[in-house]
Amino acid sequence: MAAFSYIKLLAFLVFSLLACSAHAQLTNGFYQKTCPKLETIVRSVMTQAIAKEARMGASILRLFFHDCFVNGCDAGILLDDTPTFTGEKNAGPNANSARGFEVIDAIKTQVEASCNATVSCADILALATRDGVNLLGGPTWNVPLGRRDARTASLSGANSNLPGPGSSLSTLISMFSAQGLTAADMTVLSGAHTIGQASCQFFRNRIFNEKNINASFASLRQQTCPKSGGDNTLAPLDVQSPNTFDNAYYVDLVNKKGLFHSDQELFNGGSQDKLVTQYSTNPALFASDFAKAMVKLGNIKPLTGKDGEIRLNCRKMN
Repeated sequence: MAAFSYIKLLAFLVFSLLACSAHAQLTNGFYQKTCPKLETIVRSVMTQAIAKEARMGASILRLFFHDCFVNGCDAGILLDDTPTFTGEKNAGPNANSARGFEVIDAIKTQVEASCNATVSCADILALATRDGVNLLGGPTWNVPLGRRDARTASLSGANSNLPGPGSSLSTLISMFSAQGLTAADMTVLSGAHTIGQASCQFFRNRIFNEKNINASFASLRQQTCPKSGGDNTLAPLDVQSPNTFDNAYYVDLVNKKGLFHSDQELFNGGSQDKLVTQYSTNPALFASDFAKAMVKLGNIKPLTGKDGEIRLNCRKMN
């Protein structure tokens, strides 16, 4: 009987180990031995890209967010459409707005030259995102690595999982919750809008028709975003310091200068007002919480172990 119990216990332990390896966790220093120059390469290319165009930091950050919210952080967003494959690049939230693919390509080319068929595009995107934020004055953090690249993508997921600029607070909270993120995570990750630009068509209604907006701010935006025409004219998401990763976004919200309806929803008499106020006066708290939330975002349903693949070209499956 005792022997039978021991065999059962052994079988259970073996099964548990197999289950754990099938859902292996991401780890810091995953490529320490297999690709020791990885982080140096990523930092170098991102430094060059941001020197050329500061907006690129925001573009890469947005790519990562849009990737992770659709089937997890698996580089699905990087796949090009082909006659036999439909990717995510032409989904509503990505078409004509997702950008920075050529920067990821440039990093991948150098990484492949240093350590062939070793580092996933998903991990490259995660590292590039961190460096883009940091190079613009934001925090840095250890990026857990070990993601693998998807052999699939989801156009429908990209169309349905990503909150739009007209989203209500309740919609934002529920869409982040669907990814395992809390309302507080949502509020701090929205601080990504301290950098980057947006097209007139996505904030026109707010600057002409909404009441909870600073009048002089609305007038300023109306100068380059008229009631008709100019749909693709850009404006900074953070009116104060659009190329610096800081807490000014929250100061904007407290002053009713959120560019998107969804931005101002975070400070409009609702559940996130207190946290927005805290971040508006405590940049160190925002930076610390943002870094923690980015690690949590990067942990959404990664492919690990033998799942997926290590793409040789980020735009296409092997």
